[in-house]
Amino acid sequence: MSGSRTGAGQRVVVVGAGVAGLAAAHRLLERGARVTVLEASDRVGGKLLPGEIAGARVDLGAESMLARRPEAVALAREVGLADRLRPPATATASLWTRGALRPMPRGHVMGVPGTAAALAGVLSDEGLARIERDADLPRTEVGDDVAVGEYVAARLGREVVDRLVEPLLGGVYAGDAYRISMRSAVPQLFEAARTHTSLTEGVREIQARSAASGRTGPVFMGIEGGVGTLPLAVAASVRARGGEILTGTPVTGLRRTPEGGWRVVAGDRVLPADAVVVAVPAPAAARLLRAEAPRAAAELAGVEYASMALITLAYRRAETGLPEGSGFLVPPVDGRTIKAATFASRKWGWVAEENPDLVVLRTSVGRHGETEILRRDDADLVEVSRHDLKAAAGLDAAPVATRVTRWDDGLPQYPVGHHARVARVREHLADLTGLAVCGAAYDGVGIPACIASAYAAVDRIHGDLRGVQELTAHPVQSLHGGAGE
Repeated sequence: MSGSRTGAGQRVVVVGAGVAGLAAAHRLLERGARVTVLEASDRVGGKLLPGEIAGARVDLGAESMLARRPEAVALAREVGLADRLRPPATATASLWTRGALRPMPRGHVMGVPGTAAALAGVLSDEGLARIERDADLPRTEVGDDVAVGEYVAARLGREVVDRLVEPLLGGVYAGDAYRISMRSAVPQLFEAARTHTSLTEGVREIQARSAASGRTGPVFMGIEGGVGTLPLAVAASVRARGGEILTGTPVTGLRRTPEGGWRVVAGDRVLPADAVVVAVPAPAAARLLRAEAPRAAAELAGVEYASMALITLAYRRAETGLPEGSGFLVPPVDGRTIKAATFASRKWGWVAEENPDLVVLRTSVGRHGETEILRRDDADLVEVSRHDLKAAAGLDAAPVATRVTRWDDGLPQYPVGHHARVARVREHLADLTGLAVCGAAYDGVGIPACIASAYAAVDRIHGDLRGVQELTAHPVQSLHGGAGE
């Protein structure tokens, strides 16, 4: 799906080899650019990391990608992974709340129900009755933006937020539902809040539109061998197309040249570029942009991040019994340490098939503002995970192997007003020809959203390069409007 080749041969440097940077490089090469990717760490992939435990292949970072958005699945197919795409083997999950594992309710949008009945079994009778009051309440204004938890609690009561919205949002952002922007994190709910007095009525309309769309197929998709293999395949495709990827190469400077191009400093190397895509987390982007775009840098420096850790455990199958389903989420209000558990051997058929004698699962700990738990050493995180797994699922066996993966500052936070911050960043960068930013800090933290932001960045600089090329080819006509003057 290559675009116009206007600007072919232009030199583009991509800073960052996470999935956004690699997707940008892949698209730039399709359009004929000469591409160099610079990555500070010793590997590509960012928050996507394949690994192994007790000989079993697993993901040590993100493990699935939204399939209802096309970008991630399409890119996987483009780089040769079509025959390894796998939907979850089971879509059923639970909530560990009020002292028991309870089936995850259906008929909700990010935990917000269309009817009180949808949350029966999870909420108390008082909580269910509070939802029913939504239809009689006056409109709750949302203004330009509002926190998800604040709005939903005002309409349906805090119990909906604390028992369902919070763990679902926390699974995506590792954040606080009472701070997270509804406009940025759950835009369909924000639109429903703007156009409906009753929130439950708005949710029912969202559900009706979804049913009428005729969309079928899995909501999420994985990859045999792990989603962490996606960036490896994209990197291989980039190299096969002539792109250069340099790891262990931190970028320390980014400056305009008098000719209107860019000078990228990476250690003792200086790379000239016609355009640059900055695909690194917000703090690193802020440092790089400070000299040429100080106002954009100041905005990016204000983006907060949450840290978390994933604890992967392998058990002998003969010693391990698990509840049905793919795992469970844990509302913070219940006071547990872990915030989720995934039964990888249940969720992904390929894990079970490749490892018939093992059961692999993982837990996660850490939310925005929770620092104490992440100060514990790996052995402590394993022990608290085992404690909670025994309490929730009766799992008392000793694991044959454990592995702790820490993601410090792994997830950008989207507080109220995040969309306006992103708009200001782009406004401050608008006059810098040949420069674009992308990644999880802008328009979504999921894999498809990161890829979409990469493609938008490529479109931005592609337009800039085309304009420069046309201006260079026809300088008098372009500037003055008449040939031969």
